[in-house]
Amino acid sequence: MSGLTVQFVGAGDAFGSGGRFQTCLSLRAPDTHVLLDCGATSLVALRRLGLEPATIDAVLLTHLHGDHFGGLPFLVLDAQFGRRERPLLVAGPPGTAARVTQAMEVLFPGSSRTARRFELRFVELPPAQPTAVGSVEVAAYPVVHASGAPAYALRVTCADKVVAYSGDTEWTDALIEVARDADLFVCEAYFYDKVVKYHLAYATLHAYRERLACRRLVLTHPSADLLTRRSDLDAELADDGLTLTL
Repeated sequence: MSGLTVQFVGAGDAFGSGGRFQTCLSLRAPDTHVLLDCGATSLVALRRLGLEPATIDAVLLTHLHGDHFGGLPFLVLDAQFGRRERPLLVAGPPGTAARVTQAMEVLFPGSSRTARRFELRFVELPPAQPTAVGSVEVAAYPVVHASGAPAYALRVTCADKVVAYSGDTEWTDALIEVARDADLFVCEAYFYDKVVKYHLAYATLHAYRERLACRRLVLTHPSADLLTRRSDLDAELADDGLTLTL
């Protein structure tokens, strides 16, 4: 494999609209495998696509809602029972380590304190400051989405390519900077034209489209409402399993 392969492990919302898996993006380069978000269904989705969880080097989180980070307790336990030995990095907003630990204890009491063969290492991403996470560079931009901790859009440099990702947010001009000159911008489009707090409607995104100077735009995280209007979209909408080579 050469270059960067981006695969939509899950391209759905929190509620499985359209039978989709929850949010998870796989970025694979010759020397690294990174996930962007890891929703609660992600371990099942990874296995369905034949992506081996043991190859994942790092998980980068946009925010701390279950459909974006809730798969981590399962991923960590799978690594533990699979006798993983190399480190697993988890990078996200402030509070990530505490929230993941709490989730592990709720789902599998005692699991966060069990001895492991591998190091589970957490990195808190500072806003708008490029940060090395393993072999990738991540810049996190604050966006507008309430999750009990800061919410970010991410700009990830991997294999000389830039993948930008909105996470969940209502419109904010921060998305212009996130998307600028990106090889791929993956952006939420939740409803078609209904404007709700903390989420993006396709109509809103369409109105700002010319300000997003990205090379390719792919929509994700659709609600049932948006899926019923798919034929009206003037943009690419991801399905689970969609694979792109950059």
